This record gives sequence, structure tokens and C-alpha cells, in this order.
Amino acid sequence: MTDFNQRVIEEFRANGGKVGGMFEGAPLVLLTTVGAKTGRRRTNPAVYLRDGERVLVFASNAGGDAHPAWYHNVVANPRVTVELGEETFTARAVPLEGAERDRLYARQAAIDPAFAAYQEKTDRVIPVVALHPEHERLRAFGDELVRIHDYLRGELARVRAGEADSADLRAHCLAFCEAITFHHTGEDRVVFPHLEQLFPELKQPLDRLRDEHAVLAGLVEELRGAADPATLERVAAKMEAHFAYEEEHLIPVLNSLEEVPWSAGRR
Repeated sequence: MTDFNQRVIEEFRANGGKVGGMFEGAPLVLLTTVGAKTGRRRTNPAVYLRDGERVLVFASNAGGDAHPAWYHNVVANPRVTVELGEETFTARAVPLEGAERDRLYARQAAIDPAFAAYQEKTDRVIPVVALHPEHERLRAFGDELVRIHDYLRGELARVRAGEADSADLRAHCLAFCEAITFHHTGEDRVVFPHLEQLFPELKQPLDRLRDEHAVLAGLVEELRGAADPATLERVAAKMEAHFAYEEEHLIPVLNSLEEVPWSAGRR
């Protein structure tokens, strides 16, 4: 680390994120990464831009022809620590690509023309990296996922017990169908896209889970039309296998998140 960077870091931490000199008034974060080769933690100041819930940083290296070391670190180890003002939080670093990268870099260059000059100085495409805070709600989703699965397992067990007459069986099956459809629709539209952005390595399991949702939706429609024991058993077998696969591949990732929420105080 250069002496200049070290002075900026010390001033940032001493003054709640405010620094003077050439960075006075600039929106700065401190980004701590794990060295791709050394495995050591390295901290660098970086200009940031808010984009909704995520924070964007730019691997400009002042227009140099090589990416800064911190960029290679986040590619190798996406889990980072971010200090922003008085807050410290862990985040997942995701380099942006294509039109999204171009649009957001152009936004930053319009706000700060220095970034337009940086891109003009080099032939490399300056990376834009999105930092997605790892919220308590992601860990909470893991707990909620198991709770919902256990509830649906219990509901299905009661339906399969065969204690109700045919009319009650159909009514209970329809209620179960509504619950499973609501659960899977929420995962497909909200949860899975967010997880895929944070954890690119989950793409294959999430694609499989989406495919299984489509299969289960077809079986649920059969169950709506004919709440007979044979259809019920096919739904039960498929659903239990789906829940087991989802818990095996998602729960360990969600449980691995560090206990550092977005609102945590600065170290």
C-alpha cells in the first residue's frame, strides 16, 4: 500500500468518511479485498456511485493500462468489506458487462468528467463493479425457506393421511396448490434473480430449480383438476425431491454470510 493511500484511509476512518486534499468532497468508500495471490486483506480508497441498493466502484487506475490490483482480487474473491461513512458492511462484488456497464460508466463520467478522461487514456475497458450488500434478510430468507418447506410438507402429509372425505380432500388440495404456487412464484420473480447476481456460482442450481418449478406447476394443475391419491403421490415425491435439492444447494450459501449487516457501525 502506498503512503498516500494509507494517509487517505487513516483520515477517512478518523473523520467518518470525510477526507481533504485532492479527494475533498469526492464520494469515497474504503474497499477491503482478499489478495488473489497472497490471501492477505488489502484496503483501498475508491470513488463510488449509488445505484439503488448497490454501490458501484470503478477500476480506473487513473487511466492506466492495467487494472488495479483490487480488481483482480475481487474477481478471485468476490466477498469484500466496504466502509462508507460511518457504516461497515460485507458485500458481494460483481463486475458488470455489456450495455449495463456502458450505461453506468457513462453516468459516472457525466457526474465526474475525470472518468471520461481516464477511459480516453487507455485501450482497456475500465471495469464497473457492483457491490451488493449482504443483508440480514438473505440469511433470514434461508430460515424462512426451511420454515415454508416444513409447513408445506406438513400440509401435504395431512392431505395424504386420507382422513378427509373426497370433498374435503379436494378443498385441502386446492389450498395446498395455492400455497406452493405463491411460494415458487415469489422465488422465481424476486429471490432467485437476486441470488444469481450475488452468487454467480449458483446459476446451475437455480436454473434447475426454475425448471423444477415449471414441472411442479404442471403437476399442481393436475392436482387442481383431480385430487386423487395417485396424482397426490406423484406431486409429493417430486416436491420432496425439489425441496431437498433446494435446501442442499441454497441453505449452506445463505448460512455462510458473515454477521455484518448493512447498518453495522464502522470498525
